[in-house]
Amino acid sequence: MRLYLLALNPTDSVTEGFLPAAARLGLDVTVLTDQPEAHRRVYPDVEIMECDVRDFRAVITRISTHHRPDAVFTNSDHLQTQAALAAAYFGLPGKDWRATLRCKDKAEMRRRLAAAGVDTVWSAELTEPAAPGDAPYPCVVKPREGVASEDVVLVGGPEELVTRTKEILERRPGAVLVVEEYLPGDLFTLETLGDGSVRHVLGGFHTELSPPPYFIEERLAFVPAHPEPVVAQVLEQLDALGVGFGACHTEFVVHDGRARIIEVNYRAIGDQCDLLLARLLEIPLFEHILRTHLGEPLPADLAARRDGAARLEYPCADRAGTLVGAPEATDLDVDGVHLTYRPLRAVGEEHELYGTNRDYLGVLRATGTDQPTVDRMVADFLAERRWEIQP
Repeated sequence: MRLYLLALNPTDSVTEGFLPAAARLGLDVTVLTDQPEAHRRVYPDVEIMECDVRDFRAVITRISTHHRPDAVFTNSDHLQTQAALAAAYFGLPGKDWRATLRCKDKAEMRRRLAAAGVDTVWSAELTEPAAPGDAPYPCVVKPREGVASEDVVLVGGPEELVTRTKEILERRPGAVLVVEEYLPGDLFTLETLGDGSVRHVLGGFHTELSPPPYFIEERLAFVPAHPEPVVAQVLEQLDALGVGFGACHTEFVVHDGRARIIEVNYRAIGDQCDLLLARLLEIPLFEHILRTHLGEPLPADLAARRDGAARLEYPCADRAGTLVGAPEATDLDVDGVHLTYRPLRAVGEEHELYGTNRDYLGVLRATGTDQPTVDRMVADFLAERRWEIQP
């Protein structure tokens, strides 16, 4: 059976998750990408074909002139609609392209949720530096189709809003920005997996952010089960968006018992959280995701382990400069806690300070069965190591 996997940059999710899962399922994989050489260096034994994957028409043409597809899949935020349209063209299982578009387009997501009567958030779109007269402050400005906290910033007044939008549009010529009211509350995620009929809630995370005005996700703690009323509110909003097939990562805040979606990433959670989730729950997560795209139903019970505790930490750069010293990749087992550290920036690399997830220097994943012990092992690991940046 032939799986076409659409990709931009090589990612850990593909390298350590989806490609090994595809091999275990006996699938022949063809990676379509606009960066073929980067992928060939990472996946030398996988068929790589160059394609303008941001254009669904190019994807359809590339597939139709190659082998017959049995599944078209991507875990990229940017390519969900293209994959959905290609799957629909070939009559294959996949996500509804209208739902993928609603999730990717943050302004359309707000309109859809408001029209369905499940949540109304003040929101406006901008194509030039401006401060709408009715904007509530503080508010958040961000790219309409952005990801990974890139160019997401909290602003306190009209002058700052004009300044920030000007800065972002200079970096992103032709982009459309969304300005929306700031939603207070604790930030969480909900991780779901569905086949169009059955939907499983895998749990979620409690996310701690950097100090304002930026929104860098610095650490996450696993939440085995959110309160049922909270889950019900989030699922109602996902239903309004048409989300229910494959993996979905939803970010939301809870304030006074009310759950309000921040954004929906209609794919598996990234930044190595998916790798942690598969280990923690002890389920073949990546195989389950691929099987849904092959048209196979999910089991009624995933038999996921429910006594796990976990934390992820992302050491971040605090200044621009060259990384001259950093820990190497490490795997440890201490006091019943499994620790996995992976560097995300190589020693010798020079970078600006971005105020986004691009400031990550590495990622530490920790799993166990007791949260205080997991937290202590993470704190000890980080305290014993140094990341040195020179201007």
